[in-house]
Amino acid sequence: MATEDDVRAIALSLPGTTEEQWYQTPGYKVAGKGFLRVRTEAEGGLVVFVSDLGEKEALLTGNPDAFFTTPHYDGYPVVLTWTILIMMSCAS
Repeated sequence: MATEDDVRAIALSLPGTTEEQWYQTPGYKVAGKGFLRVRTEAEGGLVVFVSDLGEKEALLTGNPDAFFTTPHYDGYPVVLTWTILIMMSCAS
């Protein structure tokens, strides 16, 4: 599993990415728009912002071992994951 330092290095390697505190945890944005946030230590994992609910559903059904959600994110284009490595493989 990737560490928070790994997440930071990968996210900041993307062009135009900035790191900001977001809900008291590191968050990553491009042009002010968030795409990734580290969840609190108690929650664990990452919050990944996707383009729409269709993409969310595709990720959840296509790889339920890697992506999940909670009722808090119902109706929002957000998935949760335990590892950044899954995101990297989906981006390619």
